[in-house]
Amino acid sequence: MENWTFPTLEYSRPDFDTVRSYLTELKSRVENVPDAESLFSLIYEEDEYFGKLELPYELVYIRNTLDTTDEFYEKELEVFEEILPTITPLQLAVSDAIAASPFRKDVEEKFGKQFFVQMDLQKRRFTEKNIPLMQQEAKLTTEYQKIMATCQIEFDGQTLNLYGIQKYFEHEDREVRKAAFRAYSDFYEKNEPRLEEIWSELIRIRNEMGRNLGFENFIPVGYMQQGRTDYGMEEVASFREQVRKELVPLCEKLYAAQAKRLGVDNIMAYDEKRVFPDGNATPAGDDDFMVEQARKMYHDLSPETGEFIDFMIDHELMDLKNKPGKASTGYMTSLTSLRAPYVFSCFNQTIFDMQVLTHELGHAFAGYMAMRAQPISDYFSESTDIAEIHSMTMEQFAYPYAEWFFGEQADKFRFAHLQEAITFVPFGVAVDEFQHICYAHPELTPKERTMQWRKLEQKYMPWRKYDEDNDFYQRGGYWYHKLHIYLYPFYYINYTLTTMGAMEFKKKMADDHAKAWEDYLNLCKVGGSKSYLETLRLANLAIPFEQGGVERAISYARDILLKEIEKM
Repeated sequence: MENWTFPTLEYSRPDFDTVRSYLTELKSRVENVPDAESLFSLIYEEDEYFGKLELPYELVYIRNTLDTTDEFYEKELEVFEEILPTITPLQLAVSDAIAASPFRKDVEEKFGKQFFVQMDLQKRRFTEKNIPLMQQEAKLTTEYQKIMATCQIEFDGQTLNLYGIQKYFEHEDREVRKAAFRAYSDFYEKNEPRLEEIWSELIRIRNEMGRNLGFENFIPVGYMQQGRTDYGMEEVASFREQVRKELVPLCEKLYAAQAKRLGVDNIMAYDEKRVFPDGNATPAGDDDFMVEQARKMYHDLSPETGEFIDFMIDHELMDLKNKPGKASTGYMTSLTSLRAPYVFSCFNQTIFDMQVLTHELGHAFAGYMAMRAQPISDYFSESTDIAEIHSMTMEQFAYPYAEWFFGEQADKFRFAHLQEAITFVPFGVAVDEFQHICYAHPELTPKERTMQWRKLEQKYMPWRKYDEDNDFYQRGGYWYHKLHIYLYPFYYINYTLTTMGAMEFKKKMADDHAKAWEDYLNLCKVGGSKSYLETLRLANLAIPFEQGGVERAISYARDILLKEIEKM
């Protein structure tokens, strides 16, 4: 297929009985291969087969998020979520046959040790007992996402969704910011009863999954789902503590300086996004202008990124405009059989739009490169703790091009973006610790869980202040908006771990841009063929949870920010 675009791709539901028959037959063929080359051929064959099988699922998933009110794709998604877990035992049987083959050593020599590491991880986190639970989990997460996507907030004479209302968090009038923040809060408070029920059910279901696999709760399974093989909870807890000691005091200084700039005694939660008294940087053009500037930037950055952005635009592999009914999220996924990334988000005419064009496209560029450098689809994507380095580092590589997107406000963009990259990290580790608390203590009531969030804000974000009459946020309701907690357990810490890698790359760019880009390309091309620690070493990056790792990683960005606030 050459002259295709995403909107023209046709959807047809797979014949799942045929899939089951194929896998049963494939297992037998693997068990009877005469030599290593024949086994390699079967591995490639299975890889190609499932690439084609994944395409209709990806079409359903993407088109459901593009319009969560489209009943056809909503129903089709339900079909996939019901059936796919029942296919997994047959896939694992094929994997077991490959692992037991007399030619296993040959497979490992050809594809690397990560081939069997990933295979073992998939096996350890699955049991047929969990199939009904996985089906229940999918229904609940879909319901949460639909509640978010169909949000309608009446404000400023408009009907706004969650992305639309957030633009007002940067408004010049403090009373408007306050009112918008309250309207945002009111939406979650209105839906709190059902959100509590969904979260309680997810905790119960996921903890049962963990017990079915022999664990006390879901936490070890969540780590396995994130592909973590060479570190665990102890290292993550150590990292969170480093953030509390090293980053929280810096963030307090940054917000104190912001309060002084804005002329207020204290930064309230609704002030945090208003970085400059005379207004934050705003895009110099409309949505189409931003995409065209991105095309120019990626062509200037490197031949590889130029080829990549043309591929994305020519095949219409991005949907970035905010529309009613569109899921309130942003993501990159892959159409594996087409070697094509796909990017989804919702522009809102703030600096967020630039982050979309660099963060999500950073993911997409990494996928594009890995799909052309790696031999099998298992290696087209990396563990999630590596993936976010691609995206956050691409945001840093875009700094020299800020004038193209923001004109005379480019320096405002650079400062606000760098400050947010740093001040976000304490929030990110709070999200992670919150999930640990919830799964480790299922006996907590919904209100007790929510109060745990408020305690974490006081621990990691002591500057965070809400109006006294906002009872919902005062008792901890802010966490409800973070969809990763519901949809992607234990993912969120990755954003904070990988911020360290992105800040390292920022320093490397200043010291030797060509070498930094070489390391970044290597990081993208390696895909999932190495473990987390091996991949960091390949890209010449430090290990973030080692003692002193946080301080070393953020020192360059810290110095830039502190010098800037002295001049303001």
